[in-house]
Amino acid sequence: MYHHIVVLTGAGISAESGLKTFRDQDGLWEEHRIEDVATPEGYQRDPVMVEQFYNHRWQQLNDPSVVPNAAHEALAKLEREFPGKLLVVTQNVDNLHERAGNRQLLHMHGELGKGRCPRSRQIFTLHEPFGPDNCCTCCIPAQRLRPHIVWFGEMPLGMDRIHDELERCDLFIAIGTSGTVYPAAGFVEIASHHGALTAEVNIAEKDPHSLFHLHYQKMASEAVPQLVDKILKGSLFAK
Repeated sequence: MYHHIVVLTGAGISAESGLKTFRDQDGLWEEHRIEDVATPEGYQRDPVMVEQFYNHRWQQLNDPSVVPNAAHEALAKLEREFPGKLLVVTQNVDNLHERAGNRQLLHMHGELGKGRCPRSRQIFTLHEPFGPDNCCTCCIPAQRLRPHIVWFGEMPLGMDRIHDELERCDLFIAIGTSGTVYPAAGFVEIASHHGALTAEVNIAEKDPHSLFHLHYQKMASEAVPQLVDKILKGSLFAK
């Protein structure tokens, strides 16, 4: 039986709920250049265009057809029933894990449903779209909120805690992420180096150079419920 689990989730788990992945195959983010909508410099050049981009994504997230899928539900079940420690680290900026029931959760790339004061860095839940009237309540004069999203060139959130959890866990699972972009690409190496069993769920074939001990080439909504049941029954084999 495992005692300390860290789960990393990526775009693949949310794509099954009908959300577009941030980057399309052509490298564009919903027909926008990454430099224009996902960098501090792009925001400085044209804050209105960047706000419209994230407002649109926020509205997509609130579409009634977008709901947690079986993989989200299974991870919430794992949190409820697992007797040890669990942390879900997500690269996704949606709220599908929360809606499924996960509370031990860290959004390393920020959240679509929140804005941040550029001066104090205080975080606010969005109740209206970004714009000149959506301002913080922590400063005088009030500051226009920026999206609470980690852009290229910015440090992902919670890295100290993530590293600490990876060094202490005995099971690390990556779900729906390519595992090629750092720092998340290095998580498996940290966990494995400290003795954890490592497993990945991905629709792609296993990379021959992969450091993962176990590979499940299935959709997340199929593989994750099966994996969670094995963990809770103590039947997921160790190294």
